[in-house]
This record gives sequence, structure tokens and C-alpha cells, in this order.
Amino acid sequence: MIQRQNLLISILFLFSSLFSGSILAENSKTFGDYIVHYNAFRSDTLTPEIAKAYSLTRRNNRMVVNITIQKKDGDTTKPVKAKVKGFASNLTGQIKDLEFKQILDGEAIYYLAQSQVSNRETLKFDIKITPEGETLVAKINFNQKFYTD
Repeated sequence: MIQRQNLLISILFLFSSLFSGSILAENSKTFGDYIVHYNAFRSDTLTPEIAKAYSLTRRNNRMVVNITIQKKDGDTTKPVKAKVKGFASNLTGQIKDLEFKQILDGEAIYYLAQSQVSNRETLKFDIKITPEGETLVAKINFNQKFYTD
């Protein structure tokens, strides 16, 4: 289980950095005692095994949004459950609702959503995260351009 967790983490962050257009940017934001890590990437960059394990569709015209939430605990952090909801909109104003599903993998907790994308489509993501047991609503906004050719 830990090996699969480490493999997924490596794949998600490797491909997000390779295909994000901002290789050196760290995609995380701090809200009080919480750190939200986020990225979006084409789903065909996942291996067939990882896609199958997490019920993700692998296609060059599908993207995956990955959200993880960690709570600071002294010098360490630990993953926490949260309510994650959001949408993406393109430059013409079309809205793509994102249905996040929670993935529990050992101690890791991921929130994944998929949507269809077109070549050279830029999506603006608007995501709200509420850690379990909190009233805090963390808002993440980011843009991502996708290439499907």
C-alpha cells in the first residue's frame, strides 16, 4: 500500500510539473494551520495501472485536478479529510463542474476530479476546501493551459 502511495505521489507531482508550464512553481497555499497542495494535468500522463486503481479515465483530452490538505503539527504535517468543491471555467465562460472524490491510500488523502479539455484550452479553477471539523473555507484559484495534441 505504501509503495502504491509513493508511486502515485511521485507520478502526480512529476507530471504536474512537466505539463504545467510552470515547472519551478510550488502549487500550495497556507491557510492558518493548513496547507493545501493542488495541481492539474492531462490524465493520459498517468500509467494505466494508476488510472485503473483510482477509476480515472486516461485520455489526452481529459484532465485531473489533485487536491491534498495537510494540517501543521509542530514541525510535521499530517493529511486531513475535507469537503472539496469547485468548478473550472474557460475563456469563453463555459463552466465545468468538478466532482471531487476522496481517495484514501494508506495515510494519504487525495481529492481528485476529472473533466474534458480542448487543445490549448485555459481553465481557471475556483476551488473551496473546508477541513473536517472546521468552519474555515480555504479558496484556491489558479489557471492551467492544456495541450491535447
